[in-house]
Amino acid sequence: MARFDVYANPGGHAATTPYLLDVQSDLLDGLDSRMVIPLRSLKHFPQVKLSARLTPIFTIEGQECLLETPKMGALPQRVLKSPVTSLSGDQAKIIAALDFLFQGY
Repeated sequence: MARFDVYANPGGHAATTPYLLDVQSDLLDGLDSRMVIPLRSLKHFPQVKLSARLTPIFTIEGQECLLETPKMGALPQRVLKSPVTSLSGDQAKIIAALDFLFQGY
């Protein structure tokens, strides 16, 4: 598993939230859980004004998805299967969203 890998959502909300983004440090691979942020399909998201800094948009497999940073949580590592893609090239945006959530800047 690698930080910033994107996985298919194995949960019951996969129709509206098709992906999960792993944001946990690779140094903690020994833990049996991973911190993930839901990636929600924009077509299923209410037209609400949210900070682009807190909830940036990424295109995954041709689908625009909103990073729901405030809904981050831990999942058992075993439920995350093969990664669909990686957002490592967008790590600056992702880390900025996490900083904004936790630090307010």
